[in-house]
Formats: sequence, structure tokens, C-alpha cells
Amino acid sequence: MKFIAFNVRSDEEKYFKAWEKQSDVQVECVAAPLTTEKLDGLAGYDAVLTLQTGTYPEKMFEKFKEVGVKVLSIRNVGVDNIDLKAATENGILVTNVPAYSPNAIAEFSVTQLLQLLRNTTLFRRRVAAHDFRWAPFVGKELRSLTVGVLGTGRIGRAAINIYRGFGAKVIAYDLYPNPELKKEGIYVDSYAELFAQADVITLHMPATAADHHLIGAEAIAQMKDGVYLINTARGALVDTEALIAGIKNGKIAGAALDTYENESPIFNHDLKDQPLKDTVFKELLELDNVLITPHVAFYTETAVENMVTIALKSAQEAVTKGTTATLVNQ
Repeated sequence: MKFIAFNVRSDEEKYFKAWEKQSDVQVECVAAPLTTEKLDGLAGYDAVLTLQTGTYPEKMFEKFKEVGVKVLSIRNVGVDNIDLKAATENGILVTNVPAYSPNAIAEFSVTQLLQLLRNTTLFRRRVAAHDFRWAPFVGKELRSLTVGVLGTGRIGRAAINIYRGFGAKVIAYDLYPNPELKKEGIYVDSYAELFAQADVITLHMPATAADHHLIGAEAIAQMKDGVYLINTARGALVDTEALIAGIKNGKIAGAALDTYENESPIFNHDLKDQPLKDTVFKELLELDNVLITPHVAFYTETAVENMVTIALKSAQEAVTKGTTATLVNQ
């Protein structure tokens, strides 16, 4: 059995090699991304492993079928940019890694909020300019705030536990409430109700067509003055221009964004010697009360190892058994 893995980073290689030694599968690692121009070289491979970033159109799955590839295994959660219908029609099984480390993302989201509450970005800039005064930028304590959690899956529940450890009041909204959390009475009945009550809104939900720009001008108008927004979920959930307007008029006290709706040309690229063409993103970077990170909330040793090993195991099971627990196109 032979697999080929694309988008392999140096921090992933040791986990690929360790798994290969323990299995009967040959795994070739490629640093370059998978593109439609590289499909002719896939003959002889049983499975292709890659990241969620990229485009996976119908012609890709037609080529997979032609050259004998049986499985596309994604080392991430999201599959919204994959033509699952075309994959199914061509007999290609698609797997993902539904949970590689909920704690990694939950911990990161709380870390970013704590920085916003204590104005650390602003203080770093002032200290770099040798201005060591602290007033009037007084901080806030998390235990005095109400945190509104949108999405109570694995990551959302991990975040709830952390916020409770700080003594914060937690409320939540989810179309599919968790039975145990429901017993505790933390759910509100609508987005609007959560917006009206929360001092902090943290997003831990998938991006769907129905929730595109969920956080837009209308939603922001329903929020408390001085609200904080944390997005470690999906960029498409936030209307960036509406967010910037809310920050500039003081409605939003601060935002931490680990994802951005037009991030693909920017995140995980070295652009230090190039001008940024995205004027909206440039405007975000200039705001003292906005923290931007390049989609790294997941990026811990534990998460990376899980992403690699679960994707490999899923591919192996899908090839040998025709199914696996992480199959997304049933």
C-alpha cells in the first residue's frame, strides 16, 4: 500500500516517518501543495493526504478514479472547499480529522482574550517607543465578565471549562445543544439574546452558508457597548468591514482574529518584502485593539501529531475496509 502526502511541513515529518515504521504502508512526503497540475503523478498511490487549504474540484476526483487513488484524507476538520458530490460519484472516499486537539484552540482563544483585556498589544507598542506610562489603559478581570460561547462542540466545551476556571459567567448558543450543558441552564434561545448579554463573544462553530457574516452590522448593533470578539473558528463568520466600523466607533472594545475571511493569499506566506494588497486587512493590522494571528490556534505539538496519525489511520482503514469513523461522504 502506498500513500502520498502533500503540504508536509518540517514539524510533521517525524510523525509521518514514525507511523510509516509501525505500519505496512509506504508514505511519500511532499512539501508542495496538491494541485490539479500534479495529478498525473499519482498513479500507483492508494491514498492522497493533504490539508484543507486548497481547491478540490470535480476534475480532481475524476483523475483520482482514473489513476487508481481510492481515498483523499484531509489533515484538518473542514471539508467545505471539497466537492464531496464529485468525490462520491467517482468512488473516492474522503476523510478528515474531526478533533485533533480541542484544548489547543480553546486555550489559544482564552489567551488572546486575556491579552485584549490587559491591553498588551498597545503596551508593547508604547514600550517599544520608550513610553512606559500605563494610564489610562486600565484592564478588566475575566471573572467580572459574561462570556458568550457560540458553538458548544468539542472546542466550545473546552473553552467553557477554561472560562469557568477563571470565574467568568458563561452563556452559550448552539443549534444542537449539548444535553449535559443544557441541564446546567447555560443556553440562551437566540443569537440576539446572547449578543445582548455577553461582554465577550467567542466563536467556536463551523462556517455554513446560513451563518456567512453572522457577525455583521446588524448583529454588532445588538451587542453590548464595549464587547470583545474572539474568532478562532472560520473567517467567513465575520464581516470584516462591519467589524472595523464597530471597533472605530467604540462599540467593540477589541477583537482577536486567528482567521480572516480572505486569508488564503496571506496566512502561512512570507510577505515581509511585499506590499499588502488587501486594504481591509491592512486596516485591521493598524488597530491597537485588534490581535491578528495567522490561523495558528491549532498549532501545538499534540495537535500536529494527532492530525498526521489520525489522517494516516483513517486513510489506511478506508483503503482496506471501505469505511472509517472519520468518513465524511457516507
